[in-house]
Amino acid sequence: MNQQQLSGYVPTPPAARMENHGNAMVKIAMQSGQDVFARTGSMVAYEGFIQYEPNPPAVRQMASQWLTGEGAPLMKCSGDGLLYLADYGADVVCINLDGDSLSVNGTNLLALDAQLQWGVQRVKGMAKFAGQGLFNVQISGTGWVALTSRGTPIVVDCGRGEDETYVDPDALVAWSTHLKMKGKRSFKASSMIGRGSGEAYQLGFSGEGFVVVQPSEDSTDRLRARG
Repeated sequence: MNQQQLSGYVPTPPAARMENHGNAMVKIAMQSGQDVFARTGSMVAYEGFIQYEPNPPAVRQMASQWLTGEGAPLMKCSGDGLLYLADYGADVVCINLDGDSLSVNGTNLLALDAQLQWGVQRVKGMAKFAGQGLFNVQISGTGWVALTSRGTPIVVDCGRGEDETYVDPDALVAWSTHLKMKGKRSFKASSMIGRGSGEAYQLGFSGEGFVVVQPSEDSTDRLRARG
């Protein structure tokens, strides 16, 4: 076998705690005492000595809220080596929080450093627009987070202009929690071509911070990807 043909796929030495290996995989440099919470079943490979603990106590405390369907069952990963995670071919985005706070759709959460503070919270003001609440995972502190996106996402810097940024909630991956947010009803143009009918709702964001949006506004895409 000509190994030069495979040279482009060989992992490079880690340059950060979490980084992409291609578009659809995250590589995590594991060290003793620096645990990671990762989506259960997302491990695709590892080097070194790494142990896994499914449903650890920190996750069990959130068990009732994970049952909303917006959550993501997590396992604790610990040890020394390189850990590779993926989620059914979804694109992966790595974010380094530096005392920041991020609200993440639970279905888009792939991994986070265990020392970060996190919890499941209901997004205020959604019930009157969606007919139900939207539950997200709020993450804060200093450390790394890996998110997934159904396709290459766009990261919108809401602080660059005066106009608000509006997002379909089904396409929303994550946002900076200090952004101002409001709901808006509008007629959904797609109803004219057979994808639905009646009004639609969007979330509007303004202020200093960013919003991560995936190129999919059909919530069933997430179910198909896991089916």
